[in-house]
Amino acid sequence: MSDDIFTLHRGTRPLLLSLPHVGSALPDWLAPRLVPRALQVEDTDWHLERLYGFAKALGVSVLVPRHSRYVVDLNRPSENTPMYPGVNNTALCPTTFFTGDALYRPGEEPNDAEVAQRVDRYWRPYHAALQAELARLRAAHGTVVLFDGHSIKGELPWLFDGALPDLNLGTAGGAACAPALRQALADVLAAQSTYSVAVDGRFKGGHITRSNGRPADGLHAVQLEMAWRCYMDDTPPFGYRDDLASRVQPVLQQLMAAMLAFAEGTKA
Repeated sequence: MSDDIFTLHRGTRPLLLSLPHVGSALPDWLAPRLVPRALQVEDTDWHLERLYGFAKALGVSVLVPRHSRYVVDLNRPSENTPMYPGVNNTALCPTTFFTGDALYRPGEEPNDAEVAQRVDRYWRPYHAALQAELARLRAAHGTVVLFDGHSIKGELPWLFDGALPDLNLGTAGGAACAPALRQALADVLAAQSTYSVAVDGRFKGGHITRSNGRPADGLHAVQLEMAWRCYMDDTPPFGYRDDLASRVQPVLQQLMAAMLAFAEGTKA
């Protein structure tokens, strides 16, 4: 299932992989309003669809947007409340890069009416598809896990201090999934020694994790924020690195296996 907003692969097992920041397309009406640097869409979650390419073979549903987060950030609430109060955040329709520099040419920033239009055109269809797929999987299986996959440059002083750990699991402080699932995923991360890890640290899960994780209703949501250095070059042209990706993919596969084992009531 697809259109010009997203692509949805419908799987057969109780796990949905959402990759809300992999889109890189900029509409023709937007590109001329951005500073030239923005045309490189540097704040994309690069190559995650390729990195998680094994998911479909496991029977996992996969939801992928077409457009860049510079159009609208699918992992922010539609009312644009900050995800992390008290620190720098990017907005629902970002006006800055992750470095804090201006994204738009002077005077070209979107007003409230345009933001609302972008929400209707791009944000709502993605979220409607996400929730419909979760409902379908839950109807079929009773329990479903939403895995929200992200990646980011490992050092961005405007957003966080120091270097980000390699693998950052977020469960909204445990509110978005059952304790048993959170522990199973934390155990997977603790069992390896290659990558540094944080659980509900700087990245606790964005809007998709927080709004869809309702453990009491059989809907469990987790986010993984991964440092680019785990699988790609973190400088332009942001190339995919097979040598690095092949090392981290087994850990990602183990995380996904633990999610499926939890949802299906079996052992990973």
